[in-house]
Amino acid sequence: MLHIHPSTFKVSRTNRSEKLNQTPRLIWFTGLSGSGKSTLANALEFLLYSKGYATYLMDGDNVRTGLCKDLTFSIEDRIENIRRIAEVGNLMLDAGLIVLSAFISPFIADREMISRLVGAENFLEIYVDCPIEVCEARDVKGLYNKARQGLIPNFTGIDSPYEPPINPFAQIKTNEMSLETSVQYLFDQLEPRIIY
Repeated sequence: MLHIHPSTFKVSRTNRSEKLNQTPRLIWFTGLSGSGKSTLANALEFLLYSKGYATYLMDGDNVRTGLCKDLTFSIEDRIENIRRIAEVGNLMLDAGLIVLSAFISPFIADREMISRLVGAENFLEIYVDCPIEVCEARDVKGLYNKARQGLIPNFTGIDSPYEPPINPFAQIKTNEMSLETSVQYLFDQLEPRIIY
């Protein structure tokens, strides 16, 4: 690390934000598998994009096929998975983008690390709150069933804990609110924070 000297560039995050006419933010969806994180993030990104915002969505399975394909689902590797995603998210913020990330990210300490890395003002945590029995009923991949059979170790909600956010930017109960209502609610909360 002694021989690493990060470069200073002529084009700054502020320059990119001005050009895009938006304030970059990391919108972080957290919740149990099957809670609706990806569905909600995808719908919100589409709404933001349709309104002219420059966005990028990162999702768990997609990241696991590339950037993090060398990682297992051990506790240590799950922490490293989130750290890598946070670093990429921070680079995208530097590019001026509004970044949406949909990851279980079960541990408060990891989400606090993300907030410190990108800056608390840039980290908007969305708690996708859904009872585990509803998540299991929605589980088209059969992951909960496999976890209960012991075929998937360290599965969040079964044999690995999920620590809900203490003070999220927003909380969406996907078993009570429609997708359309949830997305509009999030957009209304977010827009004052992303307008440049």
